[in-house]
Amino acid sequence: MFSGFMVNAWEAATIVAVVAGVVGFFTVLRGSAFAAHALPNGAFAGAAGASLIGVNVIVGLGVFALLGALTIGGLGRRARQDVATALAIVMMLGLGALFLSMTTEYAPEIYSLLFGEVLGVSSNELLPTAAIGVLSVAAVFVLYRPLLLSSVMPDAAEARGVKGRQMDLAFLVVIALATTMAVPVVGSLLIFSLLIGPPAAARSFTDRPLHAMGLSVGFALVTVWSAIALSFASNLPIGFFVGAVSASSYAAGRIWAARRRTGRAP
Repeated sequence: MFSGFMVNAWEAATIVAVVAGVVGFFTVLRGSAFAAHALPNGAFAGAAGASLIGVNVIVGLGVFALLGALTIGGLGRRARQDVATALAIVMMLGLGALFLSMTTEYAPEIYSLLFGEVLGVSSNELLPTAAIGVLSVAAVFVLYRPLLLSSVMPDAAEARGVKGRQMDLAFLVVIALATTMAVPVVGSLLIFSLLIGPPAAARSFTDRPLHAMGLSVGFALVTVWSAIALSFASNLPIGFFVGAVSASSYAAGRIWAARRRTGRAP
């Protein structure tokens, strides 16, 4: 379980979990779950286009994720980005269908971007993954105070000169970075689980932002580590276990929160 190609799997999954825990905290706090779903799935079209013209799929992912973020941020309104997000994902998925129809083969590499290829991560992919992951986390901490203020008290943030629209756009770009880093490892469908499940569970256990962010990272790490171990032991898809553990952590958080409200939590 800890030899050969599995080492790369553990390392790559750990990087993705840390980034997902940090970025996911603000994704949940800002109510950006739809955008976190749209950008990874829409960026899939970029991978298809890159494969069609013979460019590295990571480049295609990054370009389309960024274009999607700029489209949502540019067309959306504060706290009402649902229509712009829906239009962006429809447009990108349509382009993805077009690109795939123009290629002579349905590249397994593109298909794996939907469901991930944790066990297929090579050593030369670890450095780019880590570099983009560090950039994503650094961006969150650079923006931390204005991002937090605009998330919980948007009116007070505007009064202090923090522009909500600018924060929306900046955070969407951060999600785009996280998407570019994570999709080749866990897939566009599973990064959504990691961006939402562990952070939502963490917020049920504590109201302190930094504590919740740390707990979110912890839950994400437990999710990916247990998913790899269970998949290795059972020969079942990793994606199933990522989704199941992520949902279970959120359920545990809601039960804890309910017990705490009734005064029965220790």
